[in-house]
Amino acid sequence: MTTSRRAFLTKAAVAAAITVPVLGSHAGAAGFDPRPGSDGVGDPLFPTLGNGGYQVVHYDLTFDFTPVTYDFTAVVKLNAQATQDLSAFNLDTDGHTIDSITVNGRDASHALSLGQSGQELTVTPEAPLHKGAPFDVTVAYRGNGKAPRAGLTGWRFGSDGGFASAVQSSRADTFLPCNDTPSDKATWTFHISAPEGYVAAANGVLTGKDKCADGSTVWHFALRERMPTELLGIAVVKGTYLYGTSHTGLPLRHIVPQGQEDKYAPIVARTPDHLAWLEGKFGRYPFSVYGVHIYDGYTDALENTTLTLMGANWFKLSTDGNPTYENTMVHELTHQWFGDSVTPNDWQQAWLNEGPAVYYAALYSEERGWSVMADKMKATYAKLDAIRATDGPPGLPKALGGTNIYDGGALVLCALQLHVGQQKFDRIMGLWPRRFKDRTVTSEDFITHAVTVAGDRSLDPFLRDWLFGAKNPPMPGHPDWTATA
Repeated sequence: MTTSRRAFLTKAAVAAAITVPVLGSHAGAAGFDPRPGSDGVGDPLFPTLGNGGYQVVHYDLTFDFTPVTYDFTAVVKLNAQATQDLSAFNLDTDGHTIDSITVNGRDASHALSLGQSGQELTVTPEAPLHKGAPFDVTVAYRGNGKAPRAGLTGWRFGSDGGFASAVQSSRADTFLPCNDTPSDKATWTFHISAPEGYVAAANGVLTGKDKCADGSTVWHFALRERMPTELLGIAVVKGTYLYGTSHTGLPLRHIVPQGQEDKYAPIVARTPDHLAWLEGKFGRYPFSVYGVHIYDGYTDALENTTLTLMGANWFKLSTDGNPTYENTMVHELTHQWFGDSVTPNDWQQAWLNEGPAVYYAALYSEERGWSVMADKMKATYAKLDAIRATDGPPGLPKALGGTNIYDGGALVLCALQLHVGQQKFDRIMGLWPRRFKDRTVTSEDFITHAVTVAGDRSLDPFLRDWLFGAKNPPMPGHPDWTATA
């Protein structure tokens, strides 16, 4: 099919920007909350993150990006359901010019205000929305990837003039107006334009491509499993797709830098073995496709759902000549179960993501003779008391991204394994992502789960001490492990 690239955008997306109006007459209607969740949904670490009053069921994003200039025009459609009576509702956005908004096909008024981490977009529909009612919101907007933001940006730019998204934990709103909280998971479809010489990428399965008259291509993707906004993984890059299958037939698609296929093909070809190793512990991979996107515009590693983003700088042999970068590949793949499929309800539960990812990457490394798990855990134990005092314990961090969440979360699992034994531990960890697949969870859920699976009520105080205590409890089987003063 050949058509105009712009034909994939609605007329609203290319309309001239309109003057932002004040709230409509329904803002004070009796029985309706005009701005539910405008101050966030109560995330302990990000109080202004997200919005209340509704749940998003599905996002449909059309994104037309121009490399080098970084301009984009976009339309996002949200299918949602009101969880209370609404005369207005909020979306998170940052750095966008809003061209138009409709609710249930009718023009809606809107207003932008500055929040602590971005902007709040207050939408006032023509008629109030009633609790339980489904509704559709269509936002046409535009912007520039390098434009200033009120907060940090989720855009990552490479030497190719393209971009990749790395939005964790709260920067999906730099790409689209959304409900930017991990507690609101939805299914997704994407329609991303890439000019000739570039490829587009997104979470989920590629469902089709449409060639346009100007040589560009619109790529269509569908993620049929639910995903929170913080795992958004879209890109337009000069890259090459490499395809394969896992040992069980799961489709694999990777994206590597154009012209460097021979360098990276053997690296991404390790993915089937990584999948087999993890599926032996947690059961079937929880999504419909997987792959690794290697990009020079990124220097970290991030578990975007179905498409892990990794910087090109990762892939060097250790001083011993071992491919220890595979530990990071396993870490991010573990997240597809722990974090992507089973998602923390808020960011103070992040150890539920990072603890298992660190633990199983260390176990993988030990099995290959690259490191010793006990040495890593002993070193973590020694320093964790001091970290608990400054950054909070693993289950009650004061901020996101610290050692307490990562190595400290893994240490909690190490203590649990030593306390209950290998067989019960494997059952606790293996059943967790199966029982809570596609759901959001808390530390309380994990404690209850562990107690139930092990049939041991003493695990309740045991895990609470490890997760929430001001000091390390004694490490089972290692009375010689001490904390550094």
